[in-house]
Amino acid sequence: MNVIFQDPLASLNPRMTIGDIITEPLVVHGVGDPASRRARMHDLLDRVGLSPETAARKAHELSGGQGQRVGIARALALEPKLLVCDEPVSSLDVSIQAQILNLLKDIQLQSGVAYLFITHDLAVVRWMSHRIEVMRSGRIVESGPTARICAEPREDYTKALLAAAPVPDPRAMRQRRADREDLLAAHEPTG
Repeated sequence: MNVIFQDPLASLNPRMTIGDIITEPLVVHGVGDPASRRARMHDLLDRVGLSPETAARKAHELSGGQGQRVGIARALALEPKLLVCDEPVSSLDVSIQAQILNLLKDIQLQSGVAYLFITHDLAVVRWMSHRIEVMRSGRIVESGPTARICAEPREDYTKALLAAAPVPDPRAMRQRRADREDLLAAHEPTG
C-alpha cells in the first residue's frame, strides 16, 4: 500500500532531487542495486509523463501537476496493490486535474492497482470510482456501486451531496441548492 497526497509539492522533500525522491522507497526497502533503481526511476518518470531531465530537478522547480506526477511515480515505486489517493487533484487546475485523473485510470488499467479515493468532488467520484462509501460525521451512511448511488441515492445526506454538485444550467443549479438546503435542514444532527 502507498499514498498519493493532496498537496503534491508539500509531500516532496525539498532537499532531494526528483530522482532521489522516486528511488528512496527502493533504497529504504533494499530493492535492487543502484543501476536497477535508476532504471526503475526512469521507467516511472516515463510512465507518469515526465521527461528524464526531471530527475535532476528539485520539487520547487515543478508545477503542481508535475509535482503530483512525481508523487504518483514515488507511490508506484514498490508496485503496491493499493494506493490511497487523498484528494489528489483538489489543489490543481481543472485541465491538470483531468490529465492526472486520466493518468491514474491508465495506470490502473495497466497495472491493476486498486485505489481508495478520498474526495469531496462528486465529478471525480463518478469518473474514478466503481463503488462509493458516503461518510457523514465519521460514519458510512450509504454504500454501493457508483452508478446506483449517483442515480438512485437512498440517504438524504447523499441526495444533498449530489444536489450540491454543479450543473451547467443556472436554473437547475438554483433548484438543487434549494433542495439541498431543505434536505440538510430536515436532517440536522442533534446532540
